[in-house]
Amino acid sequence: MSAAAEADAGRRPSRRDLPLLVRARVRQGRARVAAGWFPILQAAVAGAVAFAIAHFWFGHPYPFFAPVSAWIALGFTMDRSVRRVAELAVGVAIGVALGEVVAVVIGQGALQVGLVLFVSAVLARFLDRGGMLTTQAGVQAIVIVSLPAAAGGPFGRWVDAALGGAVALAVALLTPSDPRRHPRALGQAALDELAGVLHGLARGLTDRSVGAVEDALVRGRASQPALDEWSEQSASARDLARVSPAARRFADELAALVGSAVLADRAMRNARVLARRALAVVQADVLHDATGLGVQVEATAAAVDELAAAVGTGHDPERAREQLLAVAGSLDPFALAVDDWQVQSLVLLHRSLVVDLLETAGVTPRDARAVLPEI
Repeated sequence: MSAAAEADAGRRPSRRDLPLLVRARVRQGRARVAAGWFPILQAAVAGAVAFAIAHFWFGHPYPFFAPVSAWIALGFTMDRSVRRVAELAVGVAIGVALGEVVAVVIGQGALQVGLVLFVSAVLARFLDRGGMLTTQAGVQAIVIVSLPAAAGGPFGRWVDAALGGAVALAVALLTPSDPRRHPRALGQAALDELAGVLHGLARGLTDRSVGAVEDALVRGRASQPALDEWSEQSASARDLARVSPAARRFADELAALVGSAVLADRAMRNARVLARRALAVVQADVLHDATGLGVQVEATAAAVDELAAAVGTGHDPERAREQLLAVAGSLDPFALAVDDWQVQSLVLLHRSLVVDLLETAGVTPRDARAVLPEI
């Protein structure tokens, strides 16, 4: 990270920035809910079904571990490969079973907790290399040894855990999901944030508005969690496609989404650096004419709007590419800012930003740089 970027990242928000930061968090929260409400609903229904079966069919008055096992195994994201769900369900069942054995045979206490943790982890590592299985086995064993016995017989809680895992596995098998949907939605939300930053920056440059540029900079700083989540979820979906036969056909698009997330993150960092430099220009006592650059930044923002829509739907961003190529071809610092080296420096920063966006839209690095005017 450059020194400018480090200084940008380290700045503490002021009281004036708080409303903008809150709005950014709300936007990002809405985007996460829009991308994740359906898997959450599935997991909630699975937990309720597991509880009902254990309670009404098996007659367990308090089947706590049935919904717990279903909820843990399914989780609340679309990362639901059958292997992952089965791994978590088996981990819960192993932990509950070992906890029941220890509680029945040697009772409860600190030594029993240590023993059941050790044995459950060793057994889980013997059965499978997955870390989630080992973690869940240990956690559930601790819960069993620590809680008083419940009705339903010595292994009633294990029956509940196995039942919840079976319900979760049935949901994973019967409702296969498209692993591209969540990364696409997160990508659209992240690019919408970048477009918003550029729209505000263009307004500030055109109107010579210090407030508009400051708002754009604050929004850019607040956008980092959205970009990080897009990158993380895309990488997770890509890794799932490598091991899941059902998702393998999406591997190429998911790998492309990972690359797009990296490039968009780079573009946002460049946008923040551009905004910081633009703030100094519009605050200067000397009048700098950045109207031409503002027009090009606005055109870039419109192209990012198109790019966000294309990423969200999985379509080829042809219109975004055309718009960005047109912008890149006009970024001649000596034409946009005659005899004004400060505005020319902004144009140079914008050139770097547009190159990143062109690569995000599918243009090769060589072609993206070739379209820029020579300087």
